[in-house]
Amino acid sequence: MKNIVVFTGAGISAESGLGTFRDSDGLWEKYRIEDVCTHEAWLRNPQLCVDFYNARRRDALAAKPNAAHEAIARLQKECLGTQVITQNIDDLHERAGCRNVVHLHGEITKLRSDINETATVPLEGWEQHYGDRHPDGSLLRPYIVFFGEGVPYFSTACEIAATADVMVVVGTSLNVYPAASLLQYAPENTPIYFVDPGMPEFGIFRNRVQHIRKKATEGVPPLVDMLIKEYGTNK
Repeated sequence: MKNIVVFTGAGISAESGLGTFRDSDGLWEKYRIEDVCTHEAWLRNPQLCVDFYNARRRDALAAKPNAAHEAIARLQKECLGTQVITQNIDDLHERAGCRNVVHLHGEITKLRSDINETATVPLEGWEQHYGDRHPDGSLLRPYIVFFGEGVPYFSTACEIAATADVMVVVGTSLNVYPAASLLQYAPENTPIYFVDPGMPEFGIFRNRVQHIRKKATEGVPPLVDMLIKEYGTNK
């Protein structure tokens, strides 16, 4: 059994209609990070943060998994060693059928304790009401890793990356750290398939990256077909 590690970014969710944060017309062109995505912003104007992520949650719940999400779920079903790590806060991977997805930057469908970054509770629907409290007594806040905060499951993601026989990277610019450094944890001879129309700087990985310059919905399904043919459970 081969361990296939899939690492996804905003580009895969963009094809389901969700706004990205860093593109030229992205959300950070419309909102100041300092106003909605830092702990200081949460302390200064928590209602604005709640409203911002309520809108993101409403959009995410209205979106549907696309062909790339569905293909990755199929890969996980057919190649039992497949694990999925994502920078995305939506639940489109799960709704496509993926299991045990590691979310590096939080999950929009959950809230968390204001004093414990991993003490989460599910949220039904899209609307959080400011003032609700966690069972530990603290205020509930969006389960989002704000700028300047630690990434609680990064060490878990690194451990997964270190087991990769094959790595598939989809829809990310490789500009967001520490997430982008996951490639460094893959074993030295691990082949890397990179599906994205952009042209990131691969640096030391350039000789083992196969760059598929297509959008996720175009590039991922045929890649998954190839990987299942090569590594599927019937092999």
